[in-house]
Amino acid sequence: MCGRYATSRSNVDLSQLFEATDDTGGLEPDYNVAPTDSVPIVRVSQSGGGRVLNSARWGLVPAWAKDPKVGARMINARVETVTTSNAFAQSFTRRRCLVPADGWYEWVRGEKSAKQPYFMTLGDGEPCVFAGLWTVWGKDEGRLLTCTIITTPAVDDLALIHDRMPLLLPRDRWDAWLGADADPGLLAPTPSSHVARLELRPVGSRVGDVRNDGPDLVAKVPAPPLRSSDVEPIDLTLF
Repeated sequence: MCGRYATSRSNVDLSQLFEATDDTGGLEPDYNVAPTDSVPIVRVSQSGGGRVLNSARWGLVPAWAKDPKVGARMINARVETVTTSNAFAQSFTRRRCLVPADGWYEWVRGEKSAKQPYFMTLGDGEPCVFAGLWTVWGKDEGRLLTCTIITTPAVDDLALIHDRMPLLLPRDRWDAWLGADADPGLLAPTPSSHVARLELRPVGSRVGDVRNDGPDLVAKVPAPPLRSSDVEPIDLTLF
């Protein structure tokens, strides 16, 4: 799963990077994004057809939902079922978005059952771009823009961290993902060449508390080498 990540780039930087019109009203760095937080997304404008940068609540709330609280359970959409799920299928067909991030966190169970957090990142020079979906819930002043991140089975060294990973989109896949055609080929795995560029960075335990924030959360700390026996899915709702 992808249940916690960091996004620190400004609205100015993101609008330039994605050649998108800024409609966020400003963004604050967040090094500990948690479900239901407001996050930047890039989507195609419903009026002009160009790209627009928006703020959306993380956790997709389907139009049929009676309560937006359901979104807290819909922060991820599995690639295996996204085209058939009652919650996500329509958004996959018509409402895809890019979710920019500095990187994301996962926890590995280490010695004496301690949980070692890792931060997966391409570094300061390039964002991780997650494949996402969006929708609008509610009407009039109560309209709420929400989003989800698509996850896929982990590949290569990422499988040492967790059995799932976000569907990462290299730059040459951005246009197709935002395009009109909902081809199942859009869900192809992230190329190994792109995954190989990720740094699997051990970080401090403070990131486990959602009340903590700041660039120190992504600072590297010493940690034992990763082993395949350490991999165990961890429910981040416990943190």
